[in-house]
Amino acid sequence: MSKLFEKSTINAMALRNRFVRSATWEGMAGEDGGVTPKLTDLMVKLAKGSVGMLITSHAYVRKDGQAGPWQLGIYSDTLIDGLKEMTRSIHENGSKVVAQLAHAGYLASGKLSGETPVAMSLLDGQGKSPRNELTASGIQKIVEAFGQAGRRAKEAGFDGVQIHAAHGYLLSQSLSPAFNRRRDGFGGPIANRARLLLEVLKRLRAELGNDYPILVKMNSQDFVEDGLSLEDALQVGAMLHEGGIDAIELSGGTLLSGNLGPSRAKISSEEKEAYFKEGARAFKEKVPVPLILVGGLRSFRVAESLVNEGISDYISMSRPFIREPDLIKRWESGDLRRARCVSDNQCFGPGRDGEGIYCVVERKAGKEAK
Repeated sequence: MSKLFEKSTINAMALRNRFVRSATWEGMAGEDGGVTPKLTDLMVKLAKGSVGMLITSHAYVRKDGQAGPWQLGIYSDTLIDGLKEMTRSIHENGSKVVAQLAHAGYLASGKLSGETPVAMSLLDGQGKSPRNELTASGIQKIVEAFGQAGRRAKEAGFDGVQIHAAHGYLLSQSLSPAFNRRRDGFGGPIANRARLLLEVLKRLRAELGNDYPILVKMNSQDFVEDGLSLEDALQVGAMLHEGGIDAIELSGGTLLSGNLGPSRAKISSEEKEAYFKEGARAFKEKVPVPLILVGGLRSFRVAESLVNEGISDYISMSRPFIREPDLIKRWESGDLRRARCVSDNQCFGPGRDGEGIYCVVERKAGKEAK
C-alpha cells in the first residue's frame, strides 16, 4: 500500500490518509460569514471523496479582518451553531476538519466590513482606502481575537485549528520586512517580526489545551521585494516548533507576487508541480515538525515521491478538488491519472459573482455534452 494511504496522527487527530484539502475562499458563506447549506454540501462532497483532512476557508476572526465577500466568519458566538452543523456532516462521512483562522490586515475590505482595516505598518502606495496602524494594545486585541476564534472552533466540533500566516494576510504581513516596518518590539529582526504569530500560538494553546491540534500555514518565501526570505522562514519554523506547533503547511507568495503567487497558472507537466518543494526540503532538514506541502500538486506519482523521499509528510491541494472532489477516492481505486485541473484560475470568477467557486471548464463541458 502506498504511504499516501497510511493512517497517521497529528497530535490527537487521527487521519485516514495523508491527503489534505488546503483552505481557500469558496465564496459560499452568508453575508454575515455564516455557514450555508451550499458550503456544507461542498465539504460533504470532499469528505465522501476520501480527503483525510479538510481545512475550511480562511475564516475571519474579527469583522475588520474580512478579505472578501461571502467569506466564512468565526468572529462571533452566533456563528457556532452553523459551524457545528457543518463539522457534524463532515464527521459523518469519515474526514477530519480543521478551521483556518485568519485576519486580512492591510488586505481587508473596509467596504465589506464597515470598519477601517488595520495594519502592522502604514505603507505608501498600498491601499487606496484608510488603514489604521496597530498599537501595542491593538496587537494584543488581535491575539485575543484569535484565541476566542479558536474557542469557537473547538466548541463547533472542529478537530483542530490552523493559523493563517501566509499569502500576505495580517500574520504574514507581520513576518515580512516588505510589510512590517515597525520600530517597536514587533518589528525589525525576525525574532520580533515573529512575535505576533508566536503570541497567537501561545494564546491558542492556553485556550485549547495541549492535546488539541494547532497547525500553521506559512510562506517559504514571499517572492516580493524585501519580503520574507527562506532563511527567515526557517527561523520562524524553528520558533514555532519551540512554541509547540503540531504541523506546518508550507506555501509561498502573496497576492502581490504576480506569477510567483500561491495559485500559479498552467501546471501542465510534472516538472511544474510542487513549486515550493525546495522550501519544503529545507524545512524538513531544519524543523522537526510534520510538514504539509501545497502548491501545484496534480500527479499521484509526484505526491508519492515527495512523501517517500521525506520531503513532505502530507500532500495538500485546493484547485484540483474544485474540479474533482472525489479525486482521492479515484486514486485509491487504482485510477492514477493526474488531476483534471488545468490551473487556469477561472474557478474564482463565479465566486466573485456570488455563485461560489466551481470549475468553469467542467461545467462548460457538461453543458456542451447535454
